[in-house]
Amino acid sequence: MSQFNENAKWRYATKKFDTTKKVSDNDLATLKEAIQLSASSFGLQLYRVIIVENPEIRAQLQPASWGQTQIVDASHLLVFANQTKFNDTDVDAYISNATKTRNLPEGSLSGFGDYMKGALANIPEEVRPTWTAKQTYIALGNLMNAAAELKIDVTPMEGFIPAQYNEILGLDKLNLNAALVAAVGYRHTEDNTQHYAKVRKSNEDLFLTL
Repeated sequence: MSQFNENAKWRYATKKFDTTKKVSDNDLATLKEAIQLSASSFGLQLYRVIIVENPEIRAQLQPASWGQTQIVDASHLLVFANQTKFNDTDVDAYISNATKTRNLPEGSLSGFGDYMKGALANIPEEVRPTWTAKQTYIALGNLMNAAAELKIDVTPMEGFIPAQYNEILGLDKLNLNAALVAAVGYRHTEDNTQHYAKVRKSNEDLFLTL
């Protein structure tokens, strides 16, 4: 059995975090790199990840999170916020970054940039926020898997009110919308959920081979 699958069996949606244990700076840097390396459409990464450490801000976010204690008890709180709008400027920034990163001649990726701009222009305005929000789930998956390898717990959360998060964190002003929340830390010994057997569909019910 691969270590990846063993890590997947180890992890669960932690309900109660140990407030005395904090994720180290080195481990946090590893988790941030895992998020940074996530795949996204065209590689554009049309989202930001807000790391909320300030206890006062997290206390404000708790009522907007259905009162869930993970919001204030976890070592770190990460908010994945998707861009609600995008334009040619985002493509130009990516092309510039790619050109420098790959040490390519200036203008060598202009054709690809024009192709990207044309493809993005065809995405209807009302669909764009949903499209960018989907990208954050890929990044969350990378975070969860990297954390499990380090034996750090991550609770992915959709149980919150995005509009209130946006107001508290000032995301509206940044053209961002709270799409996902991840509480990161260490499970408390009193969290009985960690002892529950993992419930998943059987292979027969989950996979369909054609």
